[in-house]
Amino acid sequence: MTAAQLNAMNTELWQSIGTIADSEPLMKRLTRYAKKLVKEKQDPTLMSKEEFFAGIELAEQQAARGEGMAMLPGEDLADFLKRNGYEI
Repeated sequence: MTAAQLNAMNTELWQSIGTIADSEPLMKRLTRYAKKLVKEKQDPTLMSKEEFFAGIELAEQQAARGEGMAMLPGEDLADFLKRNGYEI
């Protein structure tokens, strides 16, 4: 998006907010929607407490079965991740 397009969109947004600013029900709706948008924008790498503990449980199950990943002697973290299919 070009700077001109971004500026035009920004102007349109503020004009729209100004138009509904005198209506409390509309401002409440706008606030709720803005909160939803902020949640969508959050870092996708973040995980919930439940997801974190589920990952630990899965790792424990894999370890109990003898599955797992280990770094090779002299291997750095970047090489380890690439070898195991992770992009860095």
